[in-house]
Amino acid sequence: MMRLINLKVASLVISTMFIGGSVTADTIRFWTIEDKPPRLAKQQAMADDFKALTGHEVEVIPIDEKDLGKRATAAFAAGDLPDVIYHTLQYVLPWAEAGILDVETNTDIVDSLRKSTFAPGSISMAQFDGMTAAVPVDGWTQMVVYRKDLFKAAGLEAPTSFAAIEAAIDKLHNPPSMYGFVAPNKVDENFMSQVLEHVFLANGLSPVGSDGFASLDKQKTVEVLDFYKKIATASPPGELFWKQSREVYFAGKAAMIIWSPFILDELAGLRDSAPPTINDDPTSTELASKTGIVTTFGGPSNPSGAAWADIRYFGVTSDANTDVATQFVEYSMKDGYTATLSIAPEGKFPVRRGEVTDTAKYIKAWSKLPVGVDRKAPLSDVYDSRTIRRIVEGLETADRWGVKEGQLTLASKMINSQVINRVVRGYIDGEIGADDAVARLNSELKAIE
Repeated sequence: MMRLINLKVASLVISTMFIGGSVTADTIRFWTIEDKPPRLAKQQAMADDFKALTGHEVEVIPIDEKDLGKRATAAFAAGDLPDVIYHTLQYVLPWAEAGILDVETNTDIVDSLRKSTFAPGSISMAQFDGMTAAVPVDGWTQMVVYRKDLFKAAGLEAPTSFAAIEAAIDKLHNPPSMYGFVAPNKVDENFMSQVLEHVFLANGLSPVGSDGFASLDKQKTVEVLDFYKKIATASPPGELFWKQSREVYFAGKAAMIIWSPFILDELAGLRDSAPPTINDDPTSTELASKTGIVTTFGGPSNPSGAAWADIRYFGVTSDANTDVATQFVEYSMKDGYTATLSIAPEGKFPVRRGEVTDTAKYIKAWSKLPVGVDRKAPLSDVYDSRTIRRIVEGLETADRWGVKEGQLTLASKMINSQVINRVVRGYIDGEIGADDAVARLNSELKAIE
C-alpha cells in the first residue's frame, strides 16, 4: 500500500524511506501463534503503535499453532509467505534449511540489537551455518519449585544439583505430612516426558547426535535412573502427573516439585481455578513468599547443569519486504519489547535482558508487568529480586534434545514414543535392573527413525 505523507508529519515519523520528498508506507503481513483474543488485541495495539511511528501497516494474522508447519510449507511453495512469523523453536533450523527464513536478515537484526544483550541459550539454539537463523523473542524454562523456608530452617543448599535435591529429601521427607518430592510417573502424560528430558539434560545426556541416534552412556544413564528413583520414592503413592504435583505442593505437603512458570501466578493466589490451599485464604501470597525457584540444575556427570527451555522466535521470511519487516522486528524487540512481553508475561521471560547502557532494563520492566487471571499483580510484588533473577537465569543454559545437532524432529519422535517413560517407570517400580534399563533404552530408541 502506497500513500503520500506531508513532510511536516514525516518529520515525526521514524525509520521511514524518503523518495523525492515523499514517504512510502507499506503493509506487511505478520503471522502469530498467539491467537487468543486478548493476546491478539495486544498485538494489534503494537501494530497500531508501529504504524503511528513509521507509517507502515502490519496485518496481524492469527495462526493455530498446530497448523503452522503446513501453512508455512504451502505458502513457501506458492511464493506467498508472510513477511514475519512468530514461531516456536522446532521450526528454526528446518525452516532455515528449507529456505523459508531469510537467515542473513535475521542475523543482521540480532547483530543490530547486539547479540550480547540476548540470553546465550536462545542464541545458541538458533545457530545455522555460523548465523542466527531467527530472532529470539521470549521463552520459559522448567523450574525446580521448592520450599525455601524449609530449606533455610534445615540448613540446606538450594536444589541446584542431584546431590542437593537428594540431601533435601533425606532431611525433609516425612510422609504423609511432607513429601520430599512429587515426581511424575504417569507414562502416558507428556509431563513425565518433559521432566525426564530435563533430568537427562541436567546430567549431560541426549539420545541424539548430529548423525541421528546416539547411544546413551551407561554410567551417566544409571546416575539419572538412580536419581529419578530417589525422587519417585519420595513422592506420594499413585499415578502422578502435573495435577497431583501442583495440588500436593499447594497444600503445603511437598518440599519440591518440577513445574513450568505458569505456576507462578497460581502460587500467588491470583487464579481461582488453582488456589493455594496451604491456609484458609485462597488468595494468600503466603506460599509464594515461602517458595524458591531453580531453573538450572546439574548431575554428577554435568555439574554446570542445564535448563529445559521453550523459546519463541521472530522469523523474517524469504518472501518478506525486508526493510519494513526488519523495522517491525526491531521495534518489537526494542521500543515495543515490554509490550511484546506483556502479551503473557508469566510465560514470556525476556530473552533480551536489556540494552548495552542498561543491561537489566527489560528484566526490570518484565518483573513489573501484571500477571494473573482473576486478580492481577506484578511478579515483583510477589517474589523477591533474587527469585526474579533465578526465574530468568535458566535461559542462559537453555537446551533441548536435538536442537544443536539438527535432530529436533528425531528427538521429538523419541519423546512422543514414551519409550523413556516406560523404561524409567519399570526401573523405579523394581521390574527391571539398571543394566537392563540402559540396554532397553538404547535398543528401543535406536529403532526410532
